[in-house]
Amino acid sequence: MTDPNAIQPSELDQLPDRDPEETAEWQASLDAVTKAAGPHRAAYLMRRTLERAEGNGIALPKLLETDYVNTIPTAAEPAVPGDEAMEDRITAWNRWNAAAMVTRGSKYGVGGHIATFASAAWLYETGFNHFFKGKEADGSGDQLYIQGHASPGIYARAFLDGRLGEQHLDNFRREAGGDGLPSYPHPRRLPWLWEFPTVSMGLGPLSAIYQARFNRYLTNRSIKDVSASHVWAFLGDGEMDEPESTAALALAAREELDNLTFVINCNLQRLDGPVRANFKIVQELEAQFRGAGWHVIKTLWGSAWDELFRLDTTGALVRRLRQVPDAQVQTYQTRDAAYIRQDFFGGDPALAEMAKLLSDDKILEIFHFSRGGHEARKVYAAYKAAVEHKGAPTVILAQTVKGHTLGQGFASKNANHQMKKLTVDEFKQMRDLLELPIKDSDFVDGVVPYGHPGADSPEVRYLQERRAALGGPAPARRTHAVAPLPAPAEKAFASFDKGSGSQNVATTMAFVRLVKDLVRDKESGKRWVPIVPDEARTFGMESLFPSLGIYSPKGQTYEPVDRDQLMYYKEAKNGQILNEGITEAGSMADFIAASTSYATHGETMIPFYIFYSMFGWQRTADQMWQLGDQLGRGFLVGATAGRTTLTGEGLQHADGHSPVIAATNPAAMTYDPAFAYEIAVVVKDGLRRMYGEAAPGEDQNVFYYLTVYNEPMPQPAKPAGPGVDEGIIKGLYRFNTAESAGLSPAANAPRIQLLGSGTAIHWTLKAQQLLAEEWGVAADVWSATSWSELRRDALEADAALLRGEEQVPYVRQALHGAEGPVLAVSDYMRQVPDQIAQWVEQDYSSLGADGFGLSDTRDAARRHFGVDAESIVVAALAQLSRRGEVKATAVKEARERYGL
Repeated sequence: MTDPNAIQPSELDQLPDRDPEETAEWQASLDAVTKAAGPHRAAYLMRRTLERAEGNGIALPKLLETDYVNTIPTAAEPAVPGDEAMEDRITAWNRWNAAAMVTRGSKYGVGGHIATFASAAWLYETGFNHFFKGKEADGSGDQLYIQGHASPGIYARAFLDGRLGEQHLDNFRREAGGDGLPSYPHPRRLPWLWEFPTVSMGLGPLSAIYQARFNRYLTNRSIKDVSASHVWAFLGDGEMDEPESTAALALAAREELDNLTFVINCNLQRLDGPVRANFKIVQELEAQFRGAGWHVIKTLWGSAWDELFRLDTTGALVRRLRQVPDAQVQTYQTRDAAYIRQDFFGGDPALAEMAKLLSDDKILEIFHFSRGGHEARKVYAAYKAAVEHKGAPTVILAQTVKGHTLGQGFASKNANHQMKKLTVDEFKQMRDLLELPIKDSDFVDGVVPYGHPGADSPEVRYLQERRAALGGPAPARRTHAVAPLPAPAEKAFASFDKGSGSQNVATTMAFVRLVKDLVRDKESGKRWVPIVPDEARTFGMESLFPSLGIYSPKGQTYEPVDRDQLMYYKEAKNGQILNEGITEAGSMADFIAASTSYATHGETMIPFYIFYSMFGWQRTADQMWQLGDQLGRGFLVGATAGRTTLTGEGLQHADGHSPVIAATNPAAMTYDPAFAYEIAVVVKDGLRRMYGEAAPGEDQNVFYYLTVYNEPMPQPAKPAGPGVDEGIIKGLYRFNTAESAGLSPAANAPRIQLLGSGTAIHWTLKAQQLLAEEWGVAADVWSATSWSELRRDALEADAALLRGEEQVPYVRQALHGAEGPVLAVSDYMRQVPDQIAQWVEQDYSSLGADGFGLSDTRDAARRHFGVDAESIVVAALAQLSRRGEVKATAVKEARERYGL
């Protein structure tokens, strides 16, 4: 009996039903189908109805999963243009040489991966033969993010087309000799071939999304029309577990990046075993991407499955495929026909009848070899559908077998990612399977030979003709056509030389003011790319909104709430600012795309990315390493820097260590400027070095990291005299002496050298005054603009000595003859100034803010860490006391006087 008080289904729907009778008829029809044909038929009809509604533009929630079958049916697959038999032979040679190079290198113990390319070979070869545009194509060609573990296959192809020789392949993973090949795609190591480093898992997909977005940015801003360029990212299904892999899926869909295709090699395996042992990774990824708004193409089964699907008149096969977990699919790959008959087909009468129609050989063909990702026709259909789809990015989920064609000793084995070589017998089996003309006698002393059909063979000619038709070799990186940018007008930099007078100015504001002037430059202004993660107002950049505009591919489709204000929130299709929201990882991916545009697109851009310093290197240091590998150029700006300058925020916001992390990156030029004029000098030199005429022997492929502070302080005028600019760039110069500061020390006064960096220079100057007025000590103050550059120079001097060349470190030259000990002070942990300790001839000591940060006022925080002016005084007196230059009682007296 129905409960009259129960809530009826119609009551749960907020939308009124204008025709309940019609609704009831539809529901009754569904009930009838379910009763007569079963729930699976009813579900099928509902899915097809929803698909029809979507095709007719009827707004309905989308299905997040489809059946475990190919998206593109066999009947709808287009014919593959070209010579399929020829492409099969080319792929066979590449498979062979990829396995051979790793196996030959195994005797050196350098490692390598065989199974990944074996599974993905057709995913790459189909693209190279028919889709991937080279640098001579329209726009800038395509951008290829190659799965790192597949690099042997890319090298094998470059060997076949003559771009690499046997000596290169023999030096795979052995680069010290000069003609080796890096393990993975590393532009810094092989800058003519690789464009994008992809092996730090998850960063490839994230960067690919922002590269596709940056391509649109260049086009919409009329810098360069790259609308013909397509971004292809080749990824592993296990890699998709990394949070960065899926962090920007919504951005790609929101901005309708149909110039982007993800190809996920779903071989169902990660390094130690199945990606989703008890589940189905393809279905999970489909739901994730569909939910984010992507166009999803599943390419799962090869043509041998067509017969099974034709026999599946009851839907039993599709139901079974949906049920079987990935680990069991992997097990089928390694078992005989009897096992598959029993386990896969045996549990359902309809499937058991189907199996009776299949021979054992047919079952093994279907389950061991026939995957959509291993057939050029299936892959071509997916790629063609991807590039023709408009309005959304596409992901292709291509099912493959890890270790395909390498023999049953490799295929789908849990350990195959760590298996580095094949035996001679296994190679001979592979040769026979691939039908390659390699003789047994070619295996000399058990060494597997490389295979090549000849430079003038039909295979090589065909390969080169296809690449010529698509715009030249790929992958390839080009930089030779980039001209230096003219230097901005000197006025923008010189305006900081006179200081701020009586006005207190934070160095963050000084930097922003400098950028405002530089973006107005007629020659280079449009090439600046300001990047900020939703903190523009914090950094005083809101004044740039109306003048530069915030980039949006939609423009501004609304009236901003602050439209009547001078600095209103202006979005524009040709906007210059990239305001990314709360995503440091996305902002860094933006920066990488912009910083390498000189190579990717032949268009030099000048990105500066400003962020809370604590949320830069600590959060995204892996991307900074990627930036260095990709030879990026630009300015990273860590704002609200230092451990004690950001009042009240506390432990998680107090940066005391970003320069330590930055110092580990060989491409990072790290500066901690104290004054506005120092910022101007560093930025000017950075523009010259990265974008202008670099000095002989100077590496242009660097990026600059500047720390800037939010504490308003007096900005002094730039000291007169020679050597100041050089000292700022090299990392150290004398700001003043006790005498030039007007402190009039006694002729025989004890003397000490105080080195301060960043905001710490202000406490150091106060300590200089206290030492003179209260303790009779003369202190000279030095501005240490870059501890890490001083160290880098000293390390180069050490290396020169090992070569028998005499070279004195700059820090030793600068401090030569300076009287007394040296005390270095920083708003960072002592490890930062201690970078130079071993090269300082004088007695050396340091102060810094070690430990976790805390919430309090600036003064209280500095007293807590022992870096305020009074603490500097006590430390200086202690240092002089140990030398016998002041009385020991002075140290105790100072501690008591200052309440330390």
